[in-house]
Amino acid sequence: MAKDRQRRRLWSWWIALCLILRCMQRVSAQIRYSVPEEVKEGTHVGNIAKDLGLDVSSLEHRKFRIVSGSRDSFFQVNQNNGILFVHKQIDREEICDGNAACVLNLKIAVENPLEVHYVEVEITDVNDHSPSFPEKDLHIEIAENTLKGTRFGVPTARDLDVGVNSIRSYRLLQNDNFDIETRDSEYGDKSPFLLLQKPLDRENKEKHLLTLTAVDGGNPPKSGTLNITVTVLDVNDNRPICNRDTYTITLKENASPGFRVTFVNATDPDEGVNGEVEYTYGRNVQRKVHDMFELDKVTGEIRVKGKIDFEENEIYSLNIMASDKGRPPLNTDCRVIIKIIDVNDNEPEIDVTSLSNIVSEDAKPGTVISLISITDKDSGINGKVICSLSENSPFELKPYVQQNMYSLVTKESLDREFASHYDITITATDLGNPALSATKSLSIDVSDVNDNTPQFSHSPLEVYLFENNPPGQSIFSVSATDKDKNENAVIVYQIIRGDQTQGDMSSFLNINSETGVISALKSFDFETVKKFQFHILATDSGSPSLSSNVTVNVFILDQNDNVPVILYPVSANGSAEGVEEIPRNVNAGHLVTKVRAYDADIGYNGWLLFSLQEVSEHSLFALDRYTGQIRTLRSFTETDEAQHKLVILVKDNGNVSLSATATVIVKVVEPKEAFAASDVKNAEKDEEENNVTFYLIITLGSVSVLFVISIIVLIVMQCSKSTDYSSKYLQDTNYDGTLCHSIQYRSGDKRYMLVGPRMSIGSTIAPGSNRNTLVIPDRRRRDSGEVRIAD
Repeated sequence: MAKDRQRRRLWSWWIALCLILRCMQRVSAQIRYSVPEEVKEGTHVGNIAKDLGLDVSSLEHRKFRIVSGSRDSFFQVNQNNGILFVHKQIDREEICDGNAACVLNLKIAVENPLEVHYVEVEITDVNDHSPSFPEKDLHIEIAENTLKGTRFGVPTARDLDVGVNSIRSYRLLQNDNFDIETRDSEYGDKSPFLLLQKPLDRENKEKHLLTLTAVDGGNPPKSGTLNITVTVLDVNDNRPICNRDTYTITLKENASPGFRVTFVNATDPDEGVNGEVEYTYGRNVQRKVHDMFELDKVTGEIRVKGKIDFEENEIYSLNIMASDKGRPPLNTDCRVIIKIIDVNDNEPEIDVTSLSNIVSEDAKPGTVISLISITDKDSGINGKVICSLSENSPFELKPYVQQNMYSLVTKESLDREFASHYDITITATDLGNPALSATKSLSIDVSDVNDNTPQFSHSPLEVYLFENNPPGQSIFSVSATDKDKNENAVIVYQIIRGDQTQGDMSSFLNINSETGVISALKSFDFETVKKFQFHILATDSGSPSLSSNVTVNVFILDQNDNVPVILYPVSANGSAEGVEEIPRNVNAGHLVTKVRAYDADIGYNGWLLFSLQEVSEHSLFALDRYTGQIRTLRSFTETDEAQHKLVILVKDNGNVSLSATATVIVKVVEPKEAFAASDVKNAEKDEEENNVTFYLIITLGSVSVLFVISIIVLIVMQCSKSTDYSSKYLQDTNYDGTLCHSIQYRSGDKRYMLVGPRMSIGSTIAPGSNRNTLVIPDRRRRDSGEVRIAD
């Protein structure tokens, strides 16, 4: 049943719809009129009755009218003629609100029968409105980095008119950056857009004043304007710019910390934080720049921070990065060149490269000892250096090939024996003001070369040797000095052997080659050899060796080794005994005889003294102790015996005296007998004395000649050294039979003289000399060599 009911309902709706459609065909007849807006009241729009085919005469009867409720206030119908006219002025823009087609629908009704007709009245537009913008002024903010071709929407101008009277175009006053572009909107009008033709630059022009004009299609056309102010928003598109690309500054190296060097100034045309500049060091700035200079990040001021040293760095390159505070920040590099001006604050430095601090004394002048390098970290005149050596040295500085290089060379020949070591001072002085200097001490040792021969202290050497020396005992030592050192000064001694002639005594001598001690291989006898000479050679151990020799004069000194020899009375059978006869009538002082004696020794040893050892009558005879003369003391008397025996003791003055005795028998005879006997005796005696005298003369002559020759040689040798020194033999003029000898010699600060029978006036006997040595006062200092006496 439900289905039937639903089916019947659907049929009912279908039938109703069909009836409605049929009815609408009857009343939907429409008429369309058009009328311009703003026409005067009463203006005929159209004849509705005619157009609908209605009978004009029945219009009033059928109540021809505009149905109430429609927009009929603008129109009325005339029931007499069926004309539709304007009842009051029509403003299309007010009625249609700018629609493209403004149509007023009127509902026309007639009765008897009832008919409803629809009339459309289109209000056509009249160009009675100018285009207008919602506002007179438009402010647009555009970032200066906006890309070219960017569009910016601007308000669309409104024109209440439609159709050809509506807005047809937009015009923009000519400018360099903007243009206007329109686009059809979905509403049928044109939407304007501000088109960026050229990139903006706020720093060049911050504001752009534009005038946009909207023009409609009326005739004449009407227009409306819009004042557009474009404010260019700053974009951080400008890097800071340094007022100078490169700052070149000079700075003295002694600038103290805190000293202002310069300041960097960079400007940024951007505004706000984009134009605020701060300063920092660039990434590639060396660390030492940070240590030396302080940069104020706000002001760009550069001040000295560390110790500026020209010698460490002559120039500093500072890359200062000036950055703005934009996001992202932009930066630029400002280059600061700081040239350091040298100040004379560095002393010269002396570097010695010693080839050797030892130089041979035979080095030739010009031999290079060391290389001297002078450096001064200062520059220019402050770095120019003058180099000098200490005075009084055998060295000099010669410029080397390179600047400030010198070679230390020998200036003259060296002598190690004169100076074996040199401490020289090298002084380097720069030419700054004030000048600075430095010194360097250099020690140089002079090595020895065997260039000095051994030297003896004296030449010739004199040795005084007592005779009877023990064989093999050292008699003398020689010593030579060599100014060289080490092996060059080690001396070896040797005796230069002679030709083995009779006078050559070198074969009887031996020398210690190391010590120079000379030993005699035999005992020398003064009476045989009084002087001999030999030569000693001193040789050093250098290579090649050098040598020198010295002559040694050996003087044999006498010792008391010979007993006196009685020459008269003549000795027979080992005893000397003589008989002398004198007249009884001789007076006192009569020479009875003279005892003659000889001692081969010399000096005190040969100085003979006579004394009466035995006499029968002391009152009759006297003996001269020096001459050996026997004289009478008084005349003889009758009571005196006729024969007297005198024993004469002859002794020398040696330390240990040696003596001999002679016996003289004095016979007192009468005068006649005495004369006869005297004649015979005198004849015999003369013959004896002649023989004895002959032999004595030969002996004394030989001894004297040899001695005189020795003394002459000695005097010549001493005089060659000093004119003050002399050695000579003196003879006593009063000596009448006894040989007297004297010799002077020197030992230390004393002079000694061995004398014969007589002493010199003013001489004194030195203690312990056993009375045979006199000390002579030395009135003049001698500079001659020392005469040595070998014990």
